[in-house]
Amino acid sequence: MPVVEIISPGMLTTIQDLGRFGYQAQGINTSGAMDDFALRVANILVGNPQGEACLEITLVGPTLVFHDDVIIAITGGDLGPCIDGFSVPMWESLYVKKGSTLSFSGIRWGARAYISFQGGIFVDKVMGSKSTDVRAKIGGLEGRALKEGDRFFVGLPLDRSVVGRRIPSDLLPLYSNHPTLRVVMGPEDDHFTPSSIELFLSQDWVVTENADRMGYRLEGEPLKHSDRGAEIISDGIALGSVQVPKDGKPIVLLKDRQAVGGYPKIATVISVDVPLIAQLKMNDRLNFKKVSLKEAVRELRDRERVLASLPLLIGKKTSSRFRIRVGEKELLVEIEEK
Repeated sequence: MPVVEIISPGMLTTIQDLGRFGYQAQGINTSGAMDDFALRVANILVGNPQGEACLEITLVGPTLVFHDDVIIAITGGDLGPCIDGFSVPMWESLYVKKGSTLSFSGIRWGARAYISFQGGIFVDKVMGSKSTDVRAKIGGLEGRALKEGDRFFVGLPLDRSVVGRRIPSDLLPLYSNHPTLRVVMGPEDDHFTPSSIELFLSQDWVVTENADRMGYRLEGEPLKHSDRGAEIISDGIALGSVQVPKDGKPIVLLKDRQAVGGYPKIATVISVDVPLIAQLKMNDRLNFKKVSLKEAVRELRDRERVLASLPLLIGKKTSSRFRIRVGEKELLVEIEEK
């Protein structure tokens, strides 16, 4: 069975799948990939079920050595992936030979990348998920981020026909360092003055250094609470909830969010836009745009249709791409199939 070894772990590299559901009532958060679209596509590219575990890489990529042949795909933010010193394409399935080293040269754009392995990552499920929750110390590899010297098993490369498959460019996510995130207002938007609602939707918000898998704290002109106050009876927190504490600075709550909270939630980022904030880093900016619940549901259905169609679309491979080095130059060679 193929073995992958961690030579350098990067800033934060964890094993994540789509999450751990059904346990928030017991205080267990969902965890899971911050950019679930990138994880699902990475798995589709190598022929895995969409929810199989991948490596989630944050800002600074790891260095991995493959002790056996593997088939992988790298999606999400572009952190400069290289195999044996040669840059390799993203959003494409790759055959990697035994003894090869995967490293990352540095951020080009985005914040989080995902590596899938054909056949998946072999770690135990905890409460139905392989996702790592570093605070609760469960899931993944010993409930922690990967570290130097770690080894784990992945699946055998049994189906080489997937190698070279890639996502049509028009289906790639529109990542940006200044996205507009669509939100459904509420459920406690009545805890804010009308002028603060307008301010929330009109100004640029800046991502602060307090941005991690739990949530992103934003900087901007503070919002003012109405006479209903800055506290509520604690209730459940959904993915993408925008919670506003007493200081008036919003916090977008994400995959490692707490199960309940006592601050009013002015809005909720729609599901399909959560991957956009997952790719932001400190000092990036964002805006919010109000949409209806009906539009949010329609966008989610459209995304699911795209993901359902991808296996057929990428199965129609018409060319293969390779990177070669000639002297000091690196060239991309594309071979079309007749």
